[in-house]
Amino acid sequence: ISYRDLEQRKQARIESLEERIRLLQKELFGRKTEKQPKADQHQLLLFDEADEPEPEPEKITVPAHTRKKSGRKPLPAELPRVDVVLDIPENEKVCGCGCELSPIGEDTSEKLDIIPAKILVIRYIRKKYACKNCEGVEDDGPTVKIAPLPPQIIPKSIATPGLLSHIIVSKFEDALPFYRQETILQRMGIDLPRSTLCNWAVKVADRIEPMMNLLCDEIRSGPLINLDETPVQVLKEPGRSNTCKSYMWVYRGGDPNRPVLIYQYHPTRSGGVPLSFLDGYRGYVQTDGYTGYDALGRKDGITLVGCWAHARRKFVEVINARSGKKKIGVADKAMNIIGSLYQIEKQAREENLGPDAIYQLRQEKVKPILKKFHSWLLLKSDITPPKGLLGKAIQYTLNHWDRLIRYLEDGRLRPDNNLAENAIR
Repeated sequence: ISYRDLEQRKQARIESLEERIRLLQKELFGRKTEKQPKADQHQLLLFDEADEPEPEPEKITVPAHTRKKSGRKPLPAELPRVDVVLDIPENEKVCGCGCELSPIGEDTSEKLDIIPAKILVIRYIRKKYACKNCEGVEDDGPTVKIAPLPPQIIPKSIATPGLLSHIIVSKFEDALPFYRQETILQRMGIDLPRSTLCNWAVKVADRIEPMMNLLCDEIRSGPLINLDETPVQVLKEPGRSNTCKSYMWVYRGGDPNRPVLIYQYHPTRSGGVPLSFLDGYRGYVQTDGYTGYDALGRKDGITLVGCWAHARRKFVEVINARSGKKKIGVADKAMNIIGSLYQIEKQAREENLGPDAIYQLRQEKVKPILKKFHSWLLLKSDITPPKGLLGKAIQYTLNHWDRLIRYLEDGRLRPDNNLAENAIR
């Protein structure tokens, strides 16, 4: 190896490390959003079409439109109303001339009020019956009959289905931990330790298992499952230290108009977790580029769909790690191209297109862009150092290209897996 080659490798290594430092600084101290400022369209063209003539600006006619009146929205009409009539004192209903004032109308204003939650004790009084004629005659004593208790989710517990529902919804939908619910109940004069609330939640989970099985079957009914996972930390888990990573998996699928969400805890990130859950499933599965999902793609009947949001995120990292000089580069152009794909998706939403119309729109507008984008990425990959952030972004996109363009096959598919990511947040 020549001295010149060693110097080039050394400089490339230095630039790569500086790039990583800038990216870490951006992640620690910079904005968390991935939104980028709009680029100058005269500077940022798709696929370097520098030699192509600039098209004449298209003239459009903007139709007249109406604007919504600003201000406070009216309160829902279905809410119950309580009328509070306010009147002036009787001695003020006489005019200065001595005549009695006459009512000419009224002014009405509405205020929103709330009644705090109330704790009730429901007493089940069961009548008992016995035959006085048989008393002391039968060997087993008199026959006694009593009305049965209504079905209970947790037998011999003081919790009603309404209280259990409130506790579960507060915990898993409103993000109120059990220790906060314990404090709230104490303010109402009820002593319910968090250990009791936790035990109730576990027992409720056991009782609703048949319903969970039905929801799992609904998700596996197709045609698409969005899948993602995120690390969680579990304290005092038997056999594991508090620093061990566990994972929460989310599955979103079933009827696209009424999707079902299932959250599954597992101590590992192994690819066998989704394989077990999706046993027998046939259809599309949309994920990120994690290699643990590769086994799903090798399973008969399952087709993996990629996520353009993750591919875009790689180019965002390149821009965030860039030095202070504002210059238009390959990453900016890649972002512009990906942005044009999402503009077409926005058009489909605004026009309220169905799956068949979306499929046709993508074939006409998206497919040509993706074809040129692929050729452009191959060209840039040959002249870009592979170990830098830009090289990794380009290689990530090319490695997952077959999955990234798969959303062209079906109008029900989306270009990204954001629905699952948003659900797991």
